[in-house]
Amino acid sequence: MERWEESLKRARSAARAAEGKTDATSRKYASEQAKFGSTYAVESTGGEGKAEPEPLTVSGAMALAKGALENVTVKLVGEVSEVSNKAGYKAVYFTVKDQKASLPCMMWLNRYRACGVELDVGALVELTGRFTLYAPKGRMNFDVFSVSLAGEGNLRMQVANLARKLYVEGLTDEARKRPVPANIQVVGLVTSPRGDAVHDVLRTLRRRWPLARVLVAGVPVEGARAPQELVRGIDCVSRAGAEAVLLVRGGGSYEDLMPFNDEGLARAIAACPVPVVTGIGHEPDTTIADLVADVRASTPTGAAEAVSPSSAELSGNLVARARAIHDGLIRRLDRSRVAVDRVATRPVFKDSSYLLGTDMQTIDFLSERLVRTEPARIARERDSVDALGARLARALPANTERNRVELASLTVRMRAAGAGIAQRDEARLEALSGRLASQGKSLVAPFAHEVGLAASRLNDLSPLAVIARGYAIARTDDGAVVKSIGQVPVGSKVAVQVSDGALSCTVDAAAPATDVASK
Repeated sequence: MERWEESLKRARSAARAAEGKTDATSRKYASEQAKFGSTYAVESTGGEGKAEPEPLTVSGAMALAKGALENVTVKLVGEVSEVSNKAGYKAVYFTVKDQKASLPCMMWLNRYRACGVELDVGALVELTGRFTLYAPKGRMNFDVFSVSLAGEGNLRMQVANLARKLYVEGLTDEARKRPVPANIQVVGLVTSPRGDAVHDVLRTLRRRWPLARVLVAGVPVEGARAPQELVRGIDCVSRAGAEAVLLVRGGGSYEDLMPFNDEGLARAIAACPVPVVTGIGHEPDTTIADLVADVRASTPTGAAEAVSPSSAELSGNLVARARAIHDGLIRRLDRSRVAVDRVATRPVFKDSSYLLGTDMQTIDFLSERLVRTEPARIARERDSVDALGARLARALPANTERNRVELASLTVRMRAAGAGIAQRDEARLEALSGRLASQGKSLVAPFAHEVGLAASRLNDLSPLAVIARGYAIARTDDGAVVKSIGQVPVGSKVAVQVSDGALSCTVDAAAPATDVASK
């Protein structure tokens, strides 16, 4: 009722604004009406000498009224009480009303389809148009130029259109939504830091799951910048390591919840790498964010409960699991004990010879057979070897003689063939020797002079030539040339080579080259 009263107040203010315009227009058309009416009025003298105008025809009166009304454009708000949109009609006919009056309206189909609004009984709409008269029936209609849902109805239409768009894209599909991980360690909380919702969530998490670490992104949840800030908050907590994100706010009017119906926020929720749990408003409130979120809770407290296990439930689960593990181990131990007892009763574990008795008897039996049969086998093998030796002694001389005859034959053949080959090679060798001798001289001549020069240089550099000129070479016991006094300490033996022999000397003293020069 409050919503309707607010809408009616806006309608009355719009009507008052239109009345001022209508009064000015009425004054304009009043003068035209006098001019228009004079064409029908003819003065006549009555009994008292007064002129009386002639009455108008019905068509003239309707034309006069139609001309006065159709030049006034009015914007009004009303509730749709009935709608007639039948196939084959060129226009949509409907009626709007408020608490005191109703108004029949018509809207041509091309205008109606362009507006994109579906008229339903009970909808609060805002109309722009003019009054018009249908002369054949004498009915007044409101010719509607444009129609839109008024107040909350327009917002709901926008939200419904966005919901259909996201549904077609698959963002609200249940198969796309992810489950909330169990026993979450890090929870991201995106909400207003000044509202009650943040305290409800923190209190619930502290009570149910105190081990969780909460990352709070304080953002505005109302106003034009709220959707962008909500998107930034989701991104911050998800990048900070949150395993699930809580997007919550307290209750409010439909207009207050509009930031959570933003398309950008819906796409950010769908693209979030971790599950998003929403707790927006109260139980009846459903936003686009709720439709796209992985889990929708009715309240912020419900959202906190969705990501946190109850301490009692967790304790009960642990107790149940411990009992199940204990019972399972007891059953497994009982089965193992029975199996061990059953195995222990087998004969193989009672008598050590039970398992190997047959094999040991077999070994004894084979050993006895081996002892009995080995001497006879050795004697048989010896006789066989002797027989083979006798056969070899008989066959070897014959094979040797045969091979000797074949070898002599091959030798004769080789000598005969070798003589011919040697004669051919000898003639060829003589021819090549002649060619080499004739060409060798021409090859040696260019190098003879160079060889002489090299020989003379070699002779000049020869140590023997140096010795022949009166010099000597001293060598140590191991044959190394003495180049320094450090090689031959005092008392060591030195062999000194001169031009006609070698001298064996003993080093009595050694002096550096500077001392010798000074002397």
